[in-house]
Amino acid sequence: MANVQLLPWLWATSGIAALVALTFLIPLSPAGFVVGATCLIISSLLVCLGLGRRRMTRLGAANAATATRSVLVGLITSLVVTSFTQPIPAAVLVELTVVALLLDAVDGWLARRFHCDTELGARFDMEVDAYLMLVLSAFDARTIGWWVLAIGLMRYAFVAVGWVVPWMRRQLPPRYWRKVVTAVSGIASTFGATGWLPLVAVVTLVAALLLLTESFGRDVVWLFRRRAVRPAGQSPVPKRASSAA
Repeated sequence: MANVQLLPWLWATSGIAALVALTFLIPLSPAGFVVGATCLIISSLLVCLGLGRRRMTRLGAANAATATRSVLVGLITSLVVTSFTQPIPAAVLVELTVVALLLDAVDGWLARRFHCDTELGARFDMEVDAYLMLVLSAFDARTIGWWVLAIGLMRYAFVAVGWVVPWMRRQLPPRYWRKVVTAVSGIASTFGATGWLPLVAVVTLVAALLLLTESFGRDVVWLFRRRAVRPAGQSPVPKRASSAA
């Protein structure tokens, strides 16, 4: 298990080395470099904690593809943060994002092909998707409008509500439509980053926002309708005896 837990740190080290190499091609701002490296380190730390908690002895090909995508997202983060203080070549940002989106399809195929799908892998994949969406929406928001941030923040708002509303933390059933909506949102956000055809970019981003609202809304309705239903396998919580008894 110890050897398995070293792998995420190997990916983080590779990502930081890629950041250094990228700096020679595109001068990254100090903040961009630090934020990108921090994202890589935090991602590796969370995967290590997940491996230890689940006592996993191997990662599998699908998680390797997701980890590669996580490294690319670290590079994308550095470019986006840098773009707030100096111009960056949007083409490089878009190319990295397209590769990351393609790998999103690859890791799912690998999980099915080699039967290596795990709960940790699904969570890892989902969090990388959500964070990439947040970073891209922050980049698009400056040229298209700050409303685009709603695309990247929706997943985190859903999680935040779950911190205070217990029934929102219930395990959701798998739904293929979520993957479709995530893919559409990623493509729309990437197209917005190109700077091409601004009107078309706005229309596609509005469509992505509407699809995300429908998808999350459907999940909220499902959770609300089952808020009083105890999850399978959970024993009743005994009532505390009254002091007057």
